[in-house]
Amino acid sequence: MASGSLRKKSNKRSDMKPHIPTLSAKTPPSKHRTIHILVTVVIVVCVLALFLGVSFNIWSVVESNPRSYRIYSVQVVNKFPHDPAAFTQGLLYAGNDTLFESTGLNGRSSVRKVALQTGKIEAMHKMDNSYFGEGLTLIGERLFQVTWLKNTGFMYDRNNLSKFEKFAHQMQDGWGLATDEKVLFGSDGTSTLYHIDSQTLKVLQKHTVKYKDHEVHNLNELEYVNDEIWANVWQTDCIAIISQKDGLVLGWVLLHNLREGLIAAGASDIDVLNGIAWDKYRNRLFVTGKLWPKLYEIKLQPVRMPVHGAIEGLCLRPPFHFVKQ
Repeated sequence: MASGSLRKKSNKRSDMKPHIPTLSAKTPPSKHRTIHILVTVVIVVCVLALFLGVSFNIWSVVESNPRSYRIYSVQVVNKFPHDPAAFTQGLLYAGNDTLFESTGLNGRSSVRKVALQTGKIEAMHKMDNSYFGEGLTLIGERLFQVTWLKNTGFMYDRNNLSKFEKFAHQMQDGWGLATDEKVLFGSDGTSTLYHIDSQTLKVLQKHTVKYKDHEVHNLNELEYVNDEIWANVWQTDCIAIISQKDGLVLGWVLLHNLREGLIAAGASDIDVLNGIAWDKYRNRLFVTGKLWPKLYEIKLQPVRMPVHGAIEGLCLRPPFHFVKQ
């Protein structure tokens, strides 16, 4: 009840005779105030009801709408030299301006330690010709690497790449690796994101990576960035930002301008974008590609959601079942 309705009316009268109103009599001032208060209360109640109703409707719409997606383009912050003969399959930042990189192709596969600023190879292990190097990640002093078309992986001493041992994994194939320094996250070129025990190397769980109602196939090189899994999507210029909890895509990074810039500068022999490295100490993000002569430090630039269907056209591909180049 409004406070105005609790206000007492004046009982003061000029005499003891009852007051008999006539049709021509004016409404007393006290009654004016009462009517005004009642009208005000009705208006306030109506406005509140309308506001609450509209708020409820907006909340219902938000709840019923699909999640919003983060879409980014990139700004180049720095460019660094990169071995143009490196068929990059795995990339990681290891502190002190040092990168570790896994390269592919039979007979040319390697694991290498690289100086960020100069691109100089400071140490390298050349793999046996029968192996095609793929994803790479680091836990403590151990580098983990997977290989293509095999269930074989390798663990290396980060301080001495010639010291290594084999392991077997349960993924269908070896494409990408990343870690939160406890669990290994793996990809096998399908739409599956694996969670792997770093001690037993057994699969703990796996999720199908989806954007809206679409499976995101061809997940390639992986990186762990601020509690999310970032994945190169093979044969695209896109990085998918994936929830590690359920495999749902949270957003996209669009990098077509990097490859287009290299081609315009005369780098006609480059292959696809592949390689993501995150410097958690200084919040720096690096990317490169297969046979790219440059490695880029990039800054994300939020953009408006592309027109309907743009992401589907730019970033999604059907599954491939032939030999990966």
